[in-house]
Amino acid sequence: MNDLTPLNQPLSLTNCDREPIHIPGGIQPLGFLLALSADWLIARAANTAPFLGEDPLALLGRPLSDVFSEDAFATLRSKIANLRGDDSIERVFALSLFGDGSLYDMAVHFSGKSVIVECEPAKEDQTEVSSATRGVLGKLGDAKSVQTLLNEGARQFRALVGYDRVMLYRFAPDGSGEVVAQSKADGQDSFLGLHFPATDIPEQARKLYVRNTFRIIADAHAEPIPVEKVGEGQPLDLSMALYRAVSPVHLEYLRNMGVRASLSVSIIVDGKFWGLIACHHASPRVPSFAARSAAELFGQIFSLQLESRLRAEASAKEDTARHVSNRLMTSAAKDSSKLLDADWLLELMPRAIGCDGVGVMVEGVTSLAGLTPSEDEFLELVKALNREDAQTIHHSAKISGFVPAIDPDRSAVAGFLAIPISRRPRDHMILFRKEQVESIRWAGDQEKTTEHGEFGTRLTPRESFAEFRELVRGQSAPFTEAEVRVAEALRTTLLEVVLHLTDAASEEQRKAGDQQKLLIAELNHRVRNILALIRALMSQSRREGGNLDAVIDTLESRVKALANAHDLLTADNWGPIAFTKLMKTELEAYLDNEQRRVVLEGPEVSILPEAIPILALVMHEMATNAAKYGALSDSGKLRIEWSLLMNNDLSFTWKEQGGPAVKAPTRKGFGTTIIGTSIPHELGGEAEISYKAGGVEATFVVPAKFVEEQAAAHNPAAKDKAHPTPQQVALNDCHMLLVEDSMLIAIDAEDKIRDLGVAEVSLAASTRSALAAIEEGDISVAMLDYNLGQETSLPIAERLAERGIPFFFASGYGSRDIIPPEFGNLPLVVKPYTAEQIEQALTTVLS
Repeated sequence: MNDLTPLNQPLSLTNCDREPIHIPGGIQPLGFLLALSADWLIARAANTAPFLGEDPLALLGRPLSDVFSEDAFATLRSKIANLRGDDSIERVFALSLFGDGSLYDMAVHFSGKSVIVECEPAKEDQTEVSSATRGVLGKLGDAKSVQTLLNEGARQFRALVGYDRVMLYRFAPDGSGEVVAQSKADGQDSFLGLHFPATDIPEQARKLYVRNTFRIIADAHAEPIPVEKVGEGQPLDLSMALYRAVSPVHLEYLRNMGVRASLSVSIIVDGKFWGLIACHHASPRVPSFAARSAAELFGQIFSLQLESRLRAEASAKEDTARHVSNRLMTSAAKDSSKLLDADWLLELMPRAIGCDGVGVMVEGVTSLAGLTPSEDEFLELVKALNREDAQTIHHSAKISGFVPAIDPDRSAVAGFLAIPISRRPRDHMILFRKEQVESIRWAGDQEKTTEHGEFGTRLTPRESFAEFRELVRGQSAPFTEAEVRVAEALRTTLLEVVLHLTDAASEEQRKAGDQQKLLIAELNHRVRNILALIRALMSQSRREGGNLDAVIDTLESRVKALANAHDLLTADNWGPIAFTKLMKTELEAYLDNEQRRVVLEGPEVSILPEAIPILALVMHEMATNAAKYGALSDSGKLRIEWSLLMNNDLSFTWKEQGGPAVKAPTRKGFGTTIIGTSIPHELGGEAEISYKAGGVEATFVVPAKFVEEQAAAHNPAAKDKAHPTPQQVALNDCHMLLVEDSMLIAIDAEDKIRDLGVAEVSLAASTRSALAAIEEGDISVAMLDYNLGQETSLPIAERLAERGIPFFFASGYGSRDIIPPEFGNLPLVVKPYTAEQIEQALTTVLS
């Protein structure tokens, strides 16, 4: 019994893309195949008679040791032990399979619970093939450009495998392919420059090409050999098999093309199916096992070389974009009107991204230059963009597909790329491309053909591959991935340029200031999210228990110190921070209500943002040590004094008194290293610590370039606002919805919420899943992370408000500016989350 699909069985119009090509039920007659069970019994077999002298059915159920020699069996077992992963294959060359002196090449891999063994007579040409492979691979290294590498790759691969025609396909984003390089024998038709439709390679075949990068068809006219089995059972998955039989539709396709044998190797770039090395031969052809293995190796190395060349070209474009960014920034700094000068931008932008026209809208003002839509069409495009994500580069080669109101027959442009230049969906720079009337050369009419017969309507491959031309209109040249990456880089520069358009009036200055806050908040958001992830990892590790608790607590407190420092910087728009304020922030966690035990004395000075994180870490380590072992561990006192030296360096001393007797540490830990080396190494200052019996004393010097006098905006005597005392709220009957798109942060927050006594917590990572949870019923309170990747939680907030369900927001931003005014009175929990923050927010919204 077997599962072989007959060679002439028709496929209907509806099942071509679902043809189970991984379970064809048969093999090509290149050698024989055995499928072994876990106890080394032969469960399935194919084509054994020509090689073993026994019919496949006669072998089923017998142990492999009855067939292979003892040495061959031992070699097979060792190769199986080396298999790593589901798609791993091990090969053996010139193995004495039966102990009679006949040599075979063998390949072995797993297929589900079976071990697949494929064998064929050895040609013993490994040495010759190895030498040839080294030669052809060495010549690839001389190719400097992508196209040169493609041309050389086709030539060298043909030299390696000896087929009549070798073609290199490159796939377009829509899945269609173009022959971009070719090497062929005299008299062979040329396919160079021809396009092949995406339907020529069905989706299931594309996935298989990524898993199994090598494919050979020895003879398109040969009948497949069935894989025999006993009784019923699942079809055998031959995805990774060397001899896997071929789809009847594909064999008919090859025969229509006049091809008798083929060989293909996938080109994988950045893990994606970039293209294909395809070989055609007019007569049956089976390269040796060693030659096929070398061809597969060639494909892997060629893919790596191609990936390197593509990255080099992308890097060159990005270098050019950086020059454009620098000029954009420099010119705009001198003349803020440059960003609204579309004529000037049209001279500049094509150097980074090819375009024929530029349109820009800033604060409602529009400027167009070059080949652009009409102003009304431009405004329609901006409206459409404002309905999309404001932080994403949108582009299309067919503008009418994005804005149907733009008539491709009347519009001057066909393609666009839009760069948002503000976080709100308002300001854009849009690059336009003209129509590129293209005559695409297809390999035959790309339309599928059908025929009617006794089986009904069936799908048939093209019968002719003569050149067929199609005129494509209404589209521009597409924007490449490299150009989109360049646009992403330019967006950052343009965001900064927009902030310089503040010279006109106070209202414009206020708006530009808001944009600056948003830009700073975006930077802080990224930093805080990283810190939140680190903290979440630490907190989850601590919950697992064990002797790592002390280490995790220490690391967590250091992360919190950095977060506090970033909060200070964000609150002051990334400006200088009063030295007194920094000291209080890092000490308040250890003092509770006993601030009188610490004396801070010195002139009003501020620290520039670059030095804040370093000083925060050093002060945190000093305070931690004092709280554990020094003056702050009992009834002692701490005095911090500072002054400006003659060269305006800031010198400050740390003196502990009245605490327990101090001993110098016996080993130099990480904390001690931070205290002693951070300021000298990072800031170029000085640090000296002394462990005196009466208390620790330390002196630090911060260079003048990080110090600013007369920080009048920061009053050391000003009292920080006290946190409201949380009210006791019954939470044991609450069902809370937690919306957070980071799984690690969500798990950490859920643990904190459950520790507060909340009865049930439902997690959602997107607007869609959160709305579904609300529709299902009994949500009593919600915590919403405002930014959810490419969307916000605003629709969730609106639905909760409609239902009268209390909620509050959470965010990695350090400012409330992101929250819409209609929800401005709700609590905002800032990452990294703490149980205290969440409890206070819950108390507020549930009271």
